[in-house]
Amino acid sequence: MTKNIAITGLNATDNPAPGIPITRCLRKDNWKGKIIGLAYDAFDTGIYDAELLDEVYLIPYPNEGEHALLHRLKEIQARTRIDMFLPTLDSELFNANRLIHDFQEIGIKTFLPSEEQVRMRSKALLSEFCMKHEIRVPKTIVMNDIRMIPEATRKVGLPIVIKGVFYEAYVCYSMEEANIYFGKLNAKWGLPIIAQEYLPGEEYDVACVGDGKGNLIGAVPMRKLRLTEKGKAWAGVTIKDKNLYEQAEKLIDALKWRGPCEVEMLKDPKTNEYILVEINPRFPSWIYLSAGAGVNLPLAVVHLALGEKVKKLPVPQPGFTFVRHATDLVCPMNYLESLTTKGELIFERE
Repeated sequence: MTKNIAITGLNATDNPAPGIPITRCLRKDNWKGKIIGLAYDAFDTGIYDAELLDEVYLIPYPNEGEHALLHRLKEIQARTRIDMFLPTLDSELFNANRLIHDFQEIGIKTFLPSEEQVRMRSKALLSEFCMKHEIRVPKTIVMNDIRMIPEATRKVGLPIVIKGVFYEAYVCYSMEEANIYFGKLNAKWGLPIIAQEYLPGEEYDVACVGDGKGNLIGAVPMRKLRLTEKGKAWAGVTIKDKNLYEQAEKLIDALKWRGPCEVEMLKDPKTNEYILVEINPRFPSWIYLSAGAGVNLPLAVVHLALGEKVKKLPVPQPGFTFVRHATDLVCPMNYLESLTTKGELIFERE
């Protein structure tokens, strides 16, 4: 029997979510079941791609709580079977984790990091975790009040990186700039706000999948070639670097990580040492590169969620590049009308 997968994070703007790239990974491997899009807004751009998605349903925002999510998924489950739920955004994970047993009762499987694992790698606690495991990280200060900025700039120095608790980071060259971005990130993501030492160096990412027992199922290291204003990779290339791969393995083992994650690192130009910047508890938006390089990490997570055995994946082919581009999706007006009035959109298949 074919299996249906429900995926979130379908907004593909200048700060794209991972949902559409994950869907492309599955389509690249000719996934036979339905791919069901779960969107928060009728204007989430990726939901109108009829070549990638079979059905789309609006769901409540994460801040409405886990019970609202469960109620909506039960409504959708009554319309179309969901075999696996794949949340792709940081802010969704706590609700999803609290519903694991409820999901099992209605036949929905997941493969996610635990609440404790997510908490341990959080920006607020990462520095403490890395000191314990002898992993180099930038100086970090967790701020719960804008009045902490002068102290943070004294301890960390200028320029300073100001980060939101979930997303976005800005390099600030003055206290005035730091104050502005503190307010902006607080309004968008809430407290705490993270102040981090700015370190020069090339930026690297590793997309990983852990089995929950300390084993690395697969990893794709990538060097960033072009960044957006918000620090997102807009172009990158897969690389072969044993040290970077081993760093990812060490982190997956220390955290006993279960499911997907993204490890962000800087390479010190003086020592060639890798410095851990952050660990994101989900796939990055560039994850389609993994399928292009011969290591389809989203597909591995789906198989793990469905209870299938997955062998350790090979090392990806180096020298595969991605360059992101914008595209226009043209569709009938009744697509938008269906989502805004019914909260659903069913694409017709011949």
